[in-house]
Amino acid sequence: MAIELEVEGMTCQGCEEVVEKALEMADGTEEASADRYESAAEIEGDADPETLVSKVEMAGYEAST
Repeated sequence: MAIELEVEGMTCQGCEEVVEKALEMADGTEEASADRYESAAEIEGDADPETLVSKVEMAGYEAST
């Protein structure tokens, strides 16, 4: 199942990598990709969307489902 999040505050490739790593730490995440140009992240797996938002926020970015 694919989950999409809106992610604000990414300005470079390093930001994308930080968000991806944060998302990959959530239980149930199989793969995560972030796109600073679209201000979005896509997650494959069965992770809880609220947990994913929390992981992104703990990494220093704003996120919503």
